[in-house]
Amino acid sequence: MKILHTSDWHIGKQLHKYDLAEDLNLFFDWLISCIKTNEIDVLLVSGDVFDQANPSQAAFKQYYNVLRQFVSLDCKIIITGGNHDSAAVLNAPKELLNAFDITVIGGATEDIADMFITVQAKEEKLVVATIPFLKDRDIRKSVAGETYATKIEQIKAGLQTYFSNINSYYQLHHTDVFFIVMGHLFVQGSTVSESERDIQIGNQAGVSAAMFQGIPNYVALGHIHKPQAISVEEHIYYCGSPISLSFSEKKDQKQVNILTVKNNKIENIEILAIPKQRNLLAFEGNLDEVQSKIVSYTEETPLPSLVEIIVNEETESLERRQAFEAFISNQSNSKLQIVKSRLNFKNKIRGASDAFAVGTDVADVTPIQMFEKKLELQSGLENTDELKAAFRDILQELNL
Repeated sequence: MKILHTSDWHIGKQLHKYDLAEDLNLFFDWLISCIKTNEIDVLLVSGDVFDQANPSQAAFKQYYNVLRQFVSLDCKIIITGGNHDSAAVLNAPKELLNAFDITVIGGATEDIADMFITVQAKEEKLVVATIPFLKDRDIRKSVAGETYATKIEQIKAGLQTYFSNINSYYQLHHTDVFFIVMGHLFVQGSTVSESERDIQIGNQAGVSAAMFQGIPNYVALGHIHKPQAISVEEHIYYCGSPISLSFSEKKDQKQVNILTVKNNKIENIEILAIPKQRNLLAFEGNLDEVQSKIVSYTEETPLPSLVEIIVNEETESLERRQAFEAFISNQSNSKLQIVKSRLNFKNKIRGASDAFAVGTDVADVTPIQMFEKKLELQSGLENTDELKAAFRDILQELNL
């Protein structure tokens, strides 16, 4: 039996207003070919199918188009919800998709038995605990007046208890069957990028890999976009996002993980590189230096490379600002597209409250970054950690 682990598609994602739908379409074409070529029996998608809780019509169209293509494959599809997903949105077509051997678990179910999926293929049997992103209410009961530190510890304890119960259910009902746990959460020791939304109080409630107790044969994690092994010995992996979702991921080699299971054991874990469709680049220097780098860039990729530029000048002036804006507007190298730009002056005429650097688009600033900057500008505030935690709770409830 062969199992392919992927996650964090983030359908509908825009990188600084640049639509990444083409990147995902090329990935989906490659994924379908990969499933056929490698004779994959089970496809696991560990959360964050969409980038927004309320996807656009274009995002829905892309999602249903790839599911339509999956139907023609001789492959069991299992999809779980992530912290970017709305459980209700993912679950809406659930019964229809079941008819096409596509199982969707958008949110935690009341009965954990409903999250255990059994698959039989090529004389091998597999049971998958399809654990989606667990919300606060799924793992603990809130208490009025509780402290920030208490809440973090309760979330950690709640996650540990939840996954312990998953292991116990497996041992009670599926003993000796090859066991995979899917999860969408932050495990301590993982390396993050700029594109992950804070999960469970800014990742401070991250749990240890020991939480899995060494019981699952493989742990298929989602949420972290940089592919990495949390524990090679215990087969705990983040496969990462299939495309780069921020400039902090520009050097990442994206991948999927393919497990070969034989005689109820992992025979092999293949890390299969996903072809890179475009480069993400960062050019920095004064305006003349950055212009030279842009003009001289010649590398060919299937899609235009996306560029972040940082221009550093000595003294602020209207002339330099106008030259900067003219350069951004008139850039003509067809092999790349400038999607993020910033102009910095060493000697700057400051206003009363410059919260962010010159050239920063408010659309590029996350709500939590804006809130933290506001706290910095308000002198004398106490309990800022608690305020940040409360703000994150609001964002999580609103799926922002």
